[in-house]
Amino acid sequence: MAETAAPAPTRALVLGNPASGSHSPRLVEEVRQLCASCLEGTEVHLTTGPGDATLAVRRALQRPDRVPDLIVVIGGDGTVREAVQGLVPATGAAALAVVPGGTGNSGYKMLWGDRPWTESLKAILTDSGIGGSVRLRHLDLARLAETRNHVYLGACSGVIADALITARGLPLTGRERYARAFADTAAGYEPYPGRVTVDGRVVHEGPTVLANVGGGRYRGGRFLVLPDSLLDDGLLDVCVIGGEVAAADVPRLTTTAEHMTHPATVYARGRRITVERTDGGRLPLEHDGEYQDGIGASATFEVLPGALPVWAPATPEATTNHLSETTQHNTRRIPA
Repeated sequence: MAETAAPAPTRALVLGNPASGSHSPRLVEEVRQLCASCLEGTEVHLTTGPGDATLAVRRALQRPDRVPDLIVVIGGDGTVREAVQGLVPATGAAALAVVPGGTGNSGYKMLWGDRPWTESLKAILTDSGIGGSVRLRHLDLARLAETRNHVYLGACSGVIADALITARGLPLTGRERYARAFADTAAGYEPYPGRVTVDGRVVHEGPTVLANVGGGRYRGGRFLVLPDSLLDDGLLDVCVIGGEVAAADVPRLTTTAEHMTHPATVYARGRRITVERTDGGRLPLEHDGEYQDGIGASATFEVLPGALPVWAPATPEATTNHLSETTQHNTRRIPA
C-alpha cells in the first residue's frame, strides 16, 4: 500500500450501527472514550437505517468548521461500505479507521489481522505519522458501473451472494452466522451459467459457482477467496470457481485457499472486470456484505487506484506470493 506523510488525526466522527451483528452500547462508549482521551474533539453518530452512515459522513465533511479528519466506523463490512460511499468523494479531508462490530468484519481483518481493536485504534490515535507504528495509506477501490457505488472489500456472485439471503433467517451472530449460511447455501447450490471478462479478454465461460472481484483477501472474516490480492497495486483481482468444483466443498476449500489447487479455478487481475449470467437471468451479487437486488444479468467493476485513505499498520501485508508452487501449477492464472 502506498505510504503518505500525514499529520496525526485531531477530530473524530465515530459511527455506530445498532443493527450490526455485534453492536453494543458499551463498545461504542469504549471507542468514544478512547478517542476523546487522545483527540481535540470526538462526536458519535448512531445510524438509523440503510444509507444513514453515508449521509452522516458527507454532512460532517461539508461543515464549515469542526470537520473530522478521522472517521471511525464501528460495525461490519456493510457499515464500512456505507461510510466509504460518503468518504471517498471527499478524499484528502479525512481518513478511515475500522473497529470490528459486525458479522464478518473482513474489512478489519484485511488491515489488522486478528489484533484487538483496542490495540489498533490506540496506535492510530497515539502512534500515527512518520516513524510511528501506523501510516496513512491509500487503498484501491472498485466502482460498480451499474450503481456507481464504491466497492471497498470486494464483490462476489453466486454462492457467496446467496448465502447472505440464507443468513437472514439464522438465529446466530458474528462470523458463525455467515459460516453456517455459507455451508447451508453451498450444500444445495446449482452453478449458474456465467462468463467473466478481464480487460476485454474472456477468462471463464460456463457453469459458475462464484466469481469474486476485489479487494480484500477474506470474505466473511474467514474465507480466503483472493489469497494473492494486494490492496494498492492498481489492479482488481478476480477468482472464479467453475462448476467442476462441488459447491458443497467451497466453504472448506476457501478456508485454507485449497480452491486454488483445482484446475477449474481461474485467477486473474485487471482494471475492468465484467461478471455475467449468460442465460439472461438475474446475476446473484453482493458487495461488502450487501446483497445487490437491483443488478440485472451483468456487473462491471472498474478499479479506482489509491482512492481510499485509511490508517493501517506501518508494515503492510506481505507482498510475496501466497501460493505454493503446486497451487500455481494447477490454477489457471491469467496474466494481467
